[in-house]
Amino acid sequence: MIWRDRKRTFLGLPWSFTVYELDEERLYIKTGFLNQKEDEVRLYRIMDVSLSRSLGQRIVGVGTIHCASADKTLGDFDIKSIKKPKEIKEKLSELVEAQRDKKRVTNREYMVDHDDDMDDNEDDLI
Repeated sequence: MIWRDRKRTFLGLPWSFTVYELDEERLYIKTGFLNQKEDEVRLYRIMDVSLSRSLGQRIVGVGTIHCASADKTLGDFDIKSIKKPKEIKEKLSELVEAQRDKKRVTNREYMVDHDDDMDDNEDDLI
């Protein structure tokens, strides 16, 4: 494991049953006490990573990382209230890029060329 932490609750203390673990290929999210659930997402499926920190989170030194994912079962998810969120976000981004390069996965973003749409509309008017 490269990193492991718990979701922080009151005053940034790890009093929850949500555990996050990160290795070189996957991110694991384990939740629950009596009824436990374990999700995993392969890092190459993560498309975008962002960090948010409320005032209360900044005071106690935690933050939340939002991950936009192409994973079918998990979808977009949050790594909530963790210590050293900026460092973890950077590490996660590096590992995601490394896995995407290793697996030769590309992120295809669709861009609309509005000039072509206008040209089509001009032809309709003539």
